[in-house]
This record gives sequence, structure tokens and C-alpha cells, in this order.
Amino acid sequence: MAETQTLILYFSLFISLFFEVFLLITYLEAREELKTEEDYLARGLKLFPALTVIVPCFNEEKTVAKTIKSILDLDYPKDKISIIAVNDGSTDKTLEVLRQFPQIAVLSKENGGKHTALNLALEHVTTDLVGCLDADSFVLPDTLKKIIPFFEDEKIMAVTPSIRVHEPKNILQYIQRVEYSWGIFLRRMLSSLNAMYVTPGPFSIFRTTVFRELGGYRAAYQTEDLEIALRMQKNRYKIVNSHGAHVYTIAPAKFKPLLKQRVRWSYGFLNNVIDYREMLLNPKYGHVGMFILPLGTMSIFSTLYMTSHIVWSWMSSIFNKIVKFEAIGLSTKFHMPHFDWYFLNTGVISVLTITAVIFTVIILYLALKLADGKFKFKKEILYYLFIYPFMVPFWLVKVLFDTAFRRKVSWR
Repeated sequence: MAETQTLILYFSLFISLFFEVFLLITYLEAREELKTEEDYLARGLKLFPALTVIVPCFNEEKTVAKTIKSILDLDYPKDKISIIAVNDGSTDKTLEVLRQFPQIAVLSKENGGKHTALNLALEHVTTDLVGCLDADSFVLPDTLKKIIPFFEDEKIMAVTPSIRVHEPKNILQYIQRVEYSWGIFLRRMLSSLNAMYVTPGPFSIFRTTVFRELGGYRAAYQTEDLEIALRMQKNRYKIVNSHGAHVYTIAPAKFKPLLKQRVRWSYGFLNNVIDYREMLLNPKYGHVGMFILPLGTMSIFSTLYMTSHIVWSWMSSIFNKIVKFEAIGLSTKFHMPHFDWYFLNTGVISVLTITAVIFTVIILYLALKLADGKFKFKKEILYYLFIYPFMVPFWLVKVLFDTAFRRKVSWR
């Protein structure tokens, strides 16, 4: 039994180290590509293709006005942008807010989920490009100008932005801001590998032909943005990331809605991978099939195992101290703390764990530097390092439970 546990631990550490080294090597290779991309975007747009932005809404009365205004304020020819807002059976004043904008088309329907709202709007799209902007997200004026140039390459079928947290106000949101910076780093590295497996709802832009050829959005366990990306990868459609195109989204401010959101994301990832399992370890699908999807799937299990191992070790240590206290009582002798190299644990597992932690810190540093243009130490980094690792197991356990028993997850 002990040997099996050790083997599983070795495997979990190997997965972590492999993925971290994989990302670091990709980053070293992508640095020149990032500089070239910045120079290319600095030249400005030559063509201004027509674009339709779809805004699906369900009970978004508090944020949708700001979302619409951010689209209207885009630094792009106004006659080239169409906006279709879809009221997906809202029970608040969302529809009234939408009708305050005569410049946009408003569609209203019974509640059926985000994918049905998007598909309804797609029926009315006549432009060459189409994108979605969630009703709790906001674009900067130059965002579109940093996405459109990529479509000069006819092979590129979709472009994703960099997503950041909008005005964090508490510790939980600050933790997510660091997490989203990590996401910006990961998405840019995956773009270099042609291994993008999700086209996020906040302002991913597609060629309209994608939906004409592959069909519309699917329910996909309430992660339609992940499923369409996997469908595109399966059909060898190229997806890239525009690192300089920033979109801001409102992050959950309390743990319960955060838990639901992350359960939905992780549940959707795991179950969509199951649906697209023919891509796993299939060289036909490049890095996304050979590395990203298998590593992402295995990381769910390895993260849970490593977390449980750490908790069990701590509990065992505390139990041993309690037993020692009961046996000999509280010692009245005071011993000055000292360090002895002889007692330093140099076992393989300890060395691998320390190495994995060091690589994690290095990648976090690179992620924050890439996201902000420079690295500046903030207390939110400490929140992320010492609180976030203990939050993740909560939603991963629920994801495995819900998947095993085929339970549906809720949106909110």
C-alpha cells in the first residue's frame, strides 16, 4: 500500500514538473514572437472588416449598460460594428436597460441558456466577423484594434483576448486577479503552441464561417466556449491569442459564487474532454491532443492527491506531537531554535517538491510581468500563494463527485 502511494506521489510530482518545464521552455521560445507581435500591431490597421458583437444577457441589469457602452466606445469605425443584445428570459430590468440604446438590436426570448441566446443572434449575423461579450465584462477602446490584425492571416479562424479582473475590492477578488494573470500567461503560451482549448466568452472574435461550417454553440455542460474551441481544434481550425487586447470582467466577490463558477469551468473541461476523448494522445491534433488535454485532465487528480497527502502529513505530525505530549507532558526546558544540515531532508520526494515550488514561483513571476508589463510585488501575491492552493480542492472534489454521478452543475 505504501509503495503504491509513493508511486502515485512520484507520478503527481512528475506531472507538475513536466508541465512547468514545458511552459518555461515555451516562454523562452515565445519571447521573440511577442516582440514581433507588438511591432506588428503598432503599425495599425490597414483594413476594417465589419463585425457583429453579441451580448447575451440574463439578469444583468447592474452591468449590461457599462458593457454596451464599452463596445460603443471602441476605437473602430462605427458603421463597421453591429451589436445584438439577447435578453435570455431575464426576470429583472435587463430588457428595459437594453432598450435605452437605440443603436443596438435587441432580441428577447425565453430563458434557455447562454448557448441558445448566442445561436439566436447568429441567425441574424451578416458580417464576416462575429464575437461575444459577456454582460459582466468590458472592453478597452483599443481592444478591437489589437485583435483584428490577426485576421489578415487567412488561416486564423478565431482570436482570444487577455482577460483581467475589473476593480478588485476584497481578498478573494485580489486572489483572482493574480490567477487571471496566470491565465493570461498560459493562454499566450498555448497560442504559441497552437493548442488553445477555450475561446472565452469575454470578446473572443471568430470568422463567421466557423459557425456556418461547424454549426452553432452547444450546451456543452454550460461551457460552450470550451466546446466550440475543442470542435475547432478537432477540425484543425487555428485559434490564436492577442496578448495586448485587454478585456475586464467582474470576478465573484464571495466564495459560494466563486465555487459554483469554478465547479462549472472544471466540470465542463473534464466532461468535454471525455466527449472529445478521441483527441487524447492523438498526434493528429498536435500539442493540444498530445500534451494539453492529457496534462489538464491528469492535473485534476494529481492536485487532489498531492493536497490530500500534504493534509495527511500535517495531521499525522500533529497527532504524533499530541501523543508525545500525553506521554511526557509539557517540557519546561527552553531550547533555542537551531539549524543542522545533517537533519535536512534530501529525499527524492522532498527535492522534487521544492523544485516544483520554485518553478511555480518563477512562472508566477513571469505571468505577472507578462500581464502588467513589469513585475511589482504586491500583497495579493501572498494571498494567492498561501490561500488559493487550499481553495482549489473544494471545487475539484465536487467536480469529480458530480462527474462520477452524472449530476448537472448550476450556472449561479
